[in-house]
Amino acid sequence: LFLNRRGFATFLLCKDCGHVFRCPNCSVTLTYHRAKQRHFCHYCDFSLPAPSVCPECNGTDVGLFGRGTERVEEEVRQLFPDARVARMDSVTTAGRGGHARILKRLEEGSIDILIGTQMIAKGHDYPGVTLVGIVSADATLNLPDFRSAERTFQLVSQVMGRAGRGDAPGKVVIQGVSPDHYALLRAADHDYEGFYEEELVFRREAGYPPFSHLAMVVISGTAEKTVEQGARDAACLMRGERQALKVRVEILGPAPAPLAKVRGRFRWQILLKGRDRFDLKRLLVRFHREWSPPRVLRTMVDVDPVDTL
Repeated sequence: LFLNRRGFATFLLCKDCGHVFRCPNCSVTLTYHRAKQRHFCHYCDFSLPAPSVCPECNGTDVGLFGRGTERVEEEVRQLFPDARVARMDSVTTAGRGGHARILKRLEEGSIDILIGTQMIAKGHDYPGVTLVGIVSADATLNLPDFRSAERTFQLVSQVMGRAGRGDAPGKVVIQGVSPDHYALLRAADHDYEGFYEEELVFRREAGYPPFSHLAMVVISGTAEKTVEQGARDAACLMRGERQALKVRVEILGPAPAPLAKVRGRFRWQILLKGRDRFDLKRLLVRFHREWSPPRVLRTMVDVDPVDTL
């Protein structure tokens, strides 16, 4: 069983007032790990013990929502009490030889059901696996990144490849709330060419690679207003230099990054899109030469970014 989310529950919510427990250092919710009885941020490792009272309204009706590998493991053990169940994620494989121990048990046939994250999806050959289940297969489709469909297709295809590698045929069950999405349909049919053709239509209409070149400029700092103003100044400078250089580059933003705060640093981003890589380079070189931000700000330029988060 594959679920690309570790922990027991992905967020904690007060049912009385709707308050969601978030990391004070990052703009993400805290993930509950039942084994440690604590809530963790997966970006900065901030943690707090499982609270019984809401800090906003002092209400006691605090519930766990979302699902991680820990929760799936618990439910599987309840449904199949006689099965030998194991979990493979960054928690259970921590320490020397963690991966090898679980893989050896699987190879020996002492595991009936293995639950895990991407660790079980890539690079392993399990000849005895005849059934693969993908839980929340469409979760990555909702990420604010133009490659989300491509990543989902790749991941589902990789997980599906774990089934039926021996003599016995394999079966794959894909679960999600968007079963009609082309990335899932094409992956289920092993239709690489069909996915490629549909994805190219979207990329062409939106002007994303391979029909353009991208560069991401991220302005970050510990003071929110200073970061916002710095990002606006940077975008204004870029637009002025674009006009002076007469280059054909689209400047999107500035806007808060999807992960607007990470490890105590606020983040704003500017996305540059250009069909001509040389135009993009000229604009970035001029920007680097003319840009003189306050010392409290950090500027990062990522050409051909792997993601836009």
